[in-house]
Amino acid sequence: MSEQRRVRLRLEISREAARLFWEQGVAATSGDRIAEAVGLSTRTIWRHFRSKESCAEPIVMQGAVTLMTVLRDWPRARSLEEHLATELVEPGHRTPPVDLADEMLAMKMIRLADTEPALRTAWLMACDQVERQMCGIIGDRMGDRIGRPEDDLDVRMHAAATASVVRVLDEYIGSALLADADLTEFTDVVALARRYAHVIRTATGGVVGDPVA
Repeated sequence: MSEQRRVRLRLEISREAARLFWEQGVAATSGDRIAEAVGLSTRTIWRHFRSKESCAEPIVMQGAVTLMTVLRDWPRARSLEEHLATELVEPGHRTPPVDLADEMLAMKMIRLADTEPALRTAWLMACDQVERQMCGIIGDRMGDRIGRPEDDLDVRMHAAATASVVRVLDEYIGSALLADADLTEFTDVVALARRYAHVIRTATGGVVGDPVA
């Protein structure tokens, strides 16, 4: 099986597992039930995932994919506010875009993670991936034109701070979406982009956010 096919299959399994977890609960969802929903053998499920709860990992990661895709394309000459606002309002050149249904499923799994330790592990693993990717993004923007290596202590500290505030904000937004709360503050994409930029600036003491010459 090609790597591309393997990734697609894992995401397909993850979608069905997440849907079942949300509709009937984690305890009531077996590996056999996930396999039946996807139309695969249970043995195939266990070839791709170590446990039924780990089936949620690919879909949970979708909650971080959009932001990380945007940040990886962040030009050095742009401020974070300007870049996020532009990319989130006009995301046409980014392919493939994350499906809205996948993002909503990810939010549901993040919400379930509050009471399901195994799902919490999946969400924290996704956050760890965000932190690792942020090391490269932040390292490129620190120091001189060459930047700093990803294992530089200051780079790692700022990446950890960024990943933490993004995690908290994602959890806050997810809770609001799923509780049918007033979503006015999230419908203005430019304002939301500024909010993400603000929390990242605050968490890094202003180190991350300005244009870099």
